[in-house]
Amino acid sequence: MAGPSDQDKLSEDWGLDDVGIPSAPAGVKAEADMTEEERAAAAAAEWAAMLEGGDGSDGGGPDRVLNQDEIDSLLGFDASAGGNVELTGVQALINSALVSYERLPMLEIVFDRLVRLATTSLRNFTSDNVEVTMDSISSVRFGDYLNSIPLPAILSVIRAEEWENYGLLTVDSNLIYSMIDVLLGGRRVGGNIRVEGRPYTTIEMALARKMIEIILEDTHRAFEPVTQVNFKLERMETNPRFAAISRPGNAAILIELRIEMDDRGGKIEILLPYATIEPIREQLLQMFMGEKFGRDPIWEGHLATEIYQADVEVEAVLHEQDIPLSKGLNLKPGHTLMFERTPTDPVRLRCGNVELTEAIMGHIGNHVSVRVTRPLNPPKVTMAAFEAIDENMDGR
Repeated sequence: MAGPSDQDKLSEDWGLDDVGIPSAPAGVKAEADMTEEERAAAAAAEWAAMLEGGDGSDGGGPDRVLNQDEIDSLLGFDASAGGNVELTGVQALINSALVSYERLPMLEIVFDRLVRLATTSLRNFTSDNVEVTMDSISSVRFGDYLNSIPLPAILSVIRAEEWENYGLLTVDSNLIYSMIDVLLGGRRVGGNIRVEGRPYTTIEMALARKMIEIILEDTHRAFEPVTQVNFKLERMETNPRFAAISRPGNAAILIELRIEMDDRGGKIEILLPYATIEPIREQLLQMFMGEKFGRDPIWEGHLATEIYQADVEVEAVLHEQDIPLSKGLNLKPGHTLMFERTPTDPVRLRCGNVELTEAIMGHIGNHVSVRVTRPLNPPKVTMAAFEAIDENMDGR
């Protein structure tokens, strides 16, 4: 075991000579020498120092104030960021519901069909090589869409007559000038066409109206397998403020179509508010044409065949009467029950608890028979009752 001299030598090697219990600063009494009042005052001073300085870190106390950069990051505001930067913070929470929209598979099929129909129609209209493609189907707020339209452009207010609501069809200036050049025999100029800052002329508006009417007719044909709807061109506007058909915060479906004619062309955008397509929402939720929800005609046919071949028991009830229980218990052989019926009174035919019709009783040889005298009673339960049950089950 090491002696005292050896322990002192080890302390010197590790530099532990100066290590010990820290003493109180000069001028400050030790805790053992303090009175109760002095100890309470010292504890209060220590708590005050902790609240002011925190835990010794830079700005980490309970009363720490956020700087402007931290506030902007929390709220999702960034003045130096571009317009395509993903939102964060509170702004992301506010706009999170706008990017999620109900997927409508049948609507995508309808507009794929519109692409094929419009390609053929515009080729016949322009006598040129026209290619129509669908860029995207997305969900936007109506007010945001109006603010994002590049001007000049033609905004067509269209009315879905069967749905009793409106939509927008926007044609950008590049497509308008390209179509006019093709129809009027202009030169095939490659690249983008210069957009002039002047209003459209009467001839340009007339040719644009003809092209829009062709697109609307193709849209009517594209919707035919799903529902019958006619799209009517109400008016054409060049100012987005005059083309407001819905509230700015309402959600809408935006379909972007690109039309290319060799090296020139442009875009057509069709905007349908959710309120407009609400009458056919169930049809648009289908995955394929002719899909049935909850009803299979093949299964119905098999069920009807089996029901018609089922065996049922039919009862001929001559008469029914109520008697006291005591009289029924006292019935013995030889007792007679009087029925208030005559041989010509009708007999009721029943199947279970359901009364079917009436008949006259007779006999054929040694067998008792009945002859039906009137048609079957109409059923009390109709298909409307079953459809109401189906709707209640779907709503749960």
